[in-house]
Amino acid sequence: MTIKAINVRNQFKGTIKEIVLGDVLSEIDVQTASGIVTSVITTRSVRELELGVGSEVIAFVKSTEVSIAKL
Repeated sequence: MTIKAINVRNQFKGTIKEIVLGDVLSEIDVQTASGIVTSVITTRSVRELELGVGSEVIAFVKSTEVSIAKL
């Protein structure tokens, strides 16, 4: 699936500024042009996406969650 195939209205391109790793869940702070967007995702996803401080990502915002995709 490509990023273009995802139907989410609010998408914010940004750079990861901070990652707080937990045993199961991790907190990702993304600096965007609109400000910092914070997402809580599984630590497994952080590792599988090879996310790190400085990674360029897109934050997909829905009313109940914020998702992350690596660029």
